[in-house]
Amino acid sequence: MPREFSRPQRVAAQIQRELAQLIQFEVKDPRVGLITISGVEVSRDLSHAKIFISMLESGHEVDEALKGLNSASGFLRRELGKRMIMRVVPNLHFVYDASVERGANLSALIDAAIASDRKD
Repeated sequence: MPREFSRPQRVAAQIQRELAQLIQFEVKDPRVGLITISGVEVSRDLSHAKIFISMLESGHEVDEALKGLNSASGFLRRELGKRMIMRVVPNLHFVYDASVERGANLSALIDAAIASDRKD
């Protein structure tokens, strides 16, 4: 019977859960504020993981948060190694996911269009 999810997808889901806890409770860098891990993509050979983060703030705070996360990536990788049973823990690459911000902008545009239609 084939598995429903491939190994990289299962590893990505586990990394997302573990990193959310680690960043919330263990990372003490003040540059890292309130972030959300919106997704994780793991390479087929499990050597690299691209972690997509989103924040409510945009602009300079995002750049600082990415710098803080990238500087803490060694610590996070070591802690993942302790929590997950894997031979090799993937290298972590943090990327800003602007989809939440784009969604809010589109929603505002739709609301404005509906309001202008009702006015006419």
